Amino acid sequence: MTDTTTRVRELNLYRQYFDLVAAGTKTVEVRVKYPHLTDLAAGDTIRFRIKGTDETCEVRVIRVTEYADFEALLDDEGPANVNPTATRDEQLANIRAIYPPKKEALGALAIEIGLL
Repeated sequence: MTDTTTRVRELNLYRQYFDLVAAGTKTVEVRVKYPHLTDLAAGDTIRFRIKGTDETCEVRVIRVTEYADFEALLDDEGPANVNPTATRDEQLANIRAIYPPKKEALGALAIEIGLL
């Protein structure tokens, strides 16, 4: 017997990144490899929410790739896929403002997504 139930994860996003996902222009979400994300896999659904609101956007996970750090992730994934409105250096600074070095040391996840 095969389990055909789609797993749905709820994750918060800042408004600026939510808008890019909802528009379909942000195709790679960056996260730290927290324990609750280690089993995230292609085919899963992520429901992004702007914290404190009812606004949501659902995406399908296409793939999940692990990197040692954010620099390697941006170099391999391409900054335009992560945030088409910012340069690589701006993105690196923004990501590190959200995730300090102690968090980055856990590993970085590139989650390729597609709108549902």
